[in-house]
Amino acid sequence: MSADGGVRTVVTGVGVAAPNGIGAEAYWAATLAGRSGIAPTTRYDAAGYPLRLAGEVPAFDPEQHIPSRLIPQTDHGTRLSLYAADEALRDSALDPARLAPYGMGVATASSMGGFEFGQRELQNLWSKGGRFVSAYQSFAWFYAVNTGQISIRHGLKGSSNTVVTDAAGGLDALGNARRQIRKGTTAMLSGGVDGALCPLGVAGQLSSGAMSTGDRADRAFLPFAEDAPGQVPGEGGAFLVLEDAASAQRRGARGYGELAGYAATFDPGPPPPGGAATGLVRAIRGALRDAGMAAADVDVVFADAAGVPDLDRAESQALGEVFGPGGVPVTAPKSMTGRLFAGGASLDLATALLALRDGVIPHTANVSRPGKGHPIDLVTREPREADLRSALVVARGRGGFNAAAVVRRDV
Repeated sequence: MSADGGVRTVVTGVGVAAPNGIGAEAYWAATLAGRSGIAPTTRYDAAGYPLRLAGEVPAFDPEQHIPSRLIPQTDHGTRLSLYAADEALRDSALDPARLAPYGMGVATASSMGGFEFGQRELQNLWSKGGRFVSAYQSFAWFYAVNTGQISIRHGLKGSSNTVVTDAAGGLDALGNARRQIRKGTTAMLSGGVDGALCPLGVAGQLSSGAMSTGDRADRAFLPFAEDAPGQVPGEGGAFLVLEDAASAQRRGARGYGELAGYAATFDPGPPPPGGAATGLVRAIRGALRDAGMAAADVDVVFADAAGVPDLDRAESQALGEVFGPGGVPVTAPKSMTGRLFAGGASLDLATALLALRDGVIPHTANVSRPGKGHPIDLVTREPREADLRSALVVARGRGGFNAAAVVRRDV
């Protein structure tokens, strides 16, 4: 049972598609080695845009990973989602067909949907005419398309949903999945993968004013640094298989750890100058309370790490308020992938589970030390070995979304 007497939820499978590695183990090896996936954009001609760098999933050939019949009806981001979901299921060794008919569902997050597919069809509409628009445009662009395609592919008839809370979405989807398991669903396939590195997607991101416009990949995304220049967009993310712990134990499944706590808050107002993000503080404390843990029980924090000075200061002040100045190691491995929007938080949670498994904290790449006004013990330069029993993952989305999740090593 969980700390509040509810059903314990464990993670038994992890699937990753990231800019610095396809597959969970390839991604983890690259992260520990400090290999970045941020590079000049290749998915579109960036000459007319101030944004020149991105975290693109390298050498992804969908024909090697998903059925050919799905290629014409799917966006690039959905293909990445299908791959990550397939890998998570394989990793878990869970056969959905052996469960009750409604025993497994899908919970995903998306921030933009299939924008690349939608852009192409809109171009066809205006340049060639309506009869050149694919019938698949009716759903391929939609925010919920990944949930639908994954559930159809694997015959998952249980409760399914999609959340749209920007970069907080990956944690919100996992929180929703855990809620369904506590209601009686045996297992859930959950997480977030985004992929909208196209002019339509980039135009929306540029409107935030938070994007980094430099052309040096090693200096473009520097979370918590004195000279943080902004965000670099990326694509990819992670899916995880969540199970009722008792069911997983009966089938002899290997567990990465327990999703022990989760909380979300909404705080649309900007943080006060030099002050903490109060909504994030409430989310962190809510997740700890949900897990039955104190701040002192947390061994590492995987930060949201906006890469925008004001947002970074608000986050580090929030962490200092909860844990005390330098009270817990903090890391931001997304410095090697860029901001993956709805995919970033689920990838961070997968990374946290791998860190608990191997007893090592990945470092924040390209940052030598935190800047002034950051009361945190930021892990930099190289990974740090540690006896890790628990990790906190925090995420924020544009518009005031905050989410926090606690994972514990399964012992």
